Amino acid sequence: MRDGKFATAINCIDGRAQAPVLDWIRFYLNVDYVDLITEPGPDKVITSGSERAYSSIFEKARLSIKTLGSQSISIVGHHDCRANPVSKEEHIDQIQRSVEIIEGWRLGVRILGLWVNEWRYVELIKDTEKQY
Repeated sequence: MRDGKFATAINCIDGRAQAPVLDWIRFYLNVDYVDLITEPGPDKVITSGSERAYSSIFEKARLSIKTLGSQSISIVGHHDCRANPVSKEEHIDQIQRSVEIIEGWRLGVRILGLWVNEWRYVELIKDTEKQY
């Protein structure tokens, strides 16, 4: 039995990016719980990482949707990521490409791209439910 509304976040293992993302997703998507899939530099892993890590993320996302009814997946990049030490512009590009790749998984859920800036505020980069 499900106990509330769920969302899924593919986030970095870096603890600095955890709390802001959890709070933002709960508020913005009006959910009770956020399933976390953590990986060092997930925006890089989705766009150019190993097949093993990529497949692991996909399977965990699919499980979250299938077993807990998650209605969205957020892919997160953040400032000062030690596992993916590229410019903000490169992160934004990776986040946007990650959203497109995750859409290709055809899991039937809303996909969001998020950036955690240097002040630990979450910026919405892309939302497949909204047209910009």
